[in-house]
Amino acid sequence: MAALVGWQRLLSRLVKQRSWHGGALPAVPPPGALPAVPPPGARCSSSSNPSPSFGLLFDIDGVLVRGRNPIPGAAEAFRTLLDGSGKLAVPVVFVTNAGNCLRQERATELSRVLGVEVSADQVILSHSPLQMFHHFQDKCVLVSGQGPVEDVAKDLGFKNAVTIDAVRQAYPLLDMVDESRRPRGAVAVGVKLPAIEAVVLLGEPVRWETSLQLILDILLSAGRPAEWRTQAPYPHIPILACNMDLLWMAEAKMPRFGHGTFLLCLETLYYKVTGQELRYEALVGKPSPVTYKFAEQLVLGQARERGWTSPIHTLYAIGDNPMADIYGANLYNRCLQSRRGDSQRPHSCQSVLVCTGVYSNGGEVPSDLRESVTRTVFHGHRDFKFDPSLVEASYVVKDVGEALALILKKEGW
Repeated sequence: MAALVGWQRLLSRLVKQRSWHGGALPAVPPPGALPAVPPPGARCSSSSNPSPSFGLLFDIDGVLVRGRNPIPGAAEAFRTLLDGSGKLAVPVVFVTNAGNCLRQERATELSRVLGVEVSADQVILSHSPLQMFHHFQDKCVLVSGQGPVEDVAKDLGFKNAVTIDAVRQAYPLLDMVDESRRPRGAVAVGVKLPAIEAVVLLGEPVRWETSLQLILDILLSAGRPAEWRTQAPYPHIPILACNMDLLWMAEAKMPRFGHGTFLLCLETLYYKVTGQELRYEALVGKPSPVTYKFAEQLVLGQARERGWTSPIHTLYAIGDNPMADIYGANLYNRCLQSRRGDSQRPHSCQSVLVCTGVYSNGGEVPSDLRESVTRTVFHGHRDFKFDPSLVEASYVVKDVGEALALILKKEGW
């Protein structure tokens, strides 16, 4: 866990405590105790409860959509959260480990899919918490990923970002795996880049071989790939990584490689070449508690903005990935349990696992809810110690419709 010092220190400053332990997980309801899904068009009545005392954290891929396709019933389920004026009657934040776009783009897509107005301030992408790392924003950083990585870096506050393509152009002899991309003839001297002071891994890139090679070059040369060193510097320059998902769910029936798979490749290569362990300054995105703390702040901000006066006592995290969504929610629940004396913060974060994504189980709820984890293999990141209890959801339901029906019944809405 030593590699998590960066985010642990940050989170310690945010919540003023250091321990994640203490407090039991909420009990799992017996099979058959789930309420029926409300009929399409039914709306949440706020006459008896004008100020909600709970907030909702939704994963997106595998819960609301599969790739570009909405999951059947998701839009209808969201209508149960609307008040008489068509606005959301409870605080809602969308927490996704996707990161190859800007928040506004994701908000626009969700608004279209759900038929509910979603603002950028309600969306947390895997990299969103990086905007809190102010001490890196003036440094020259290498950013890796796909999509508008320069725009994303700028949106996060990084003022001097360099892309993988820029490194390729400046040092054309470094990218040699694909013979068709090797330079022919004499190589002109390109624009010399400034020394790279940190590496920001936003998400899985398109050409893994190129990114793995060039990122390794940057680490082995202390950010100066034109100045090769016979002895690799250690510790290496800081690495900030987002999205640790080994797998994620798109349109295919089987899960696909995620950024966690890319990180595993990079870690393995670095160790194989140097004999040293790759270390991270920060790991953000689910299941990092930093991400859930960020989501909590947005939930409380929505409540203040809407004038809701009841304290938010409970967060419900709805996801499809036991190793990311459920593990992270349960880990954050431990944090909240240790801070129950703070009346201004939620007291618990309850995890709700749906069967429409990475955890599919044939789309059916298991008869024994303690069997929600079908593998003993830990798919989480190397730096998160495996605790089997953290991948067991508080509740297991068929889909997001049943998840909302359960939550609204529990909350008396």
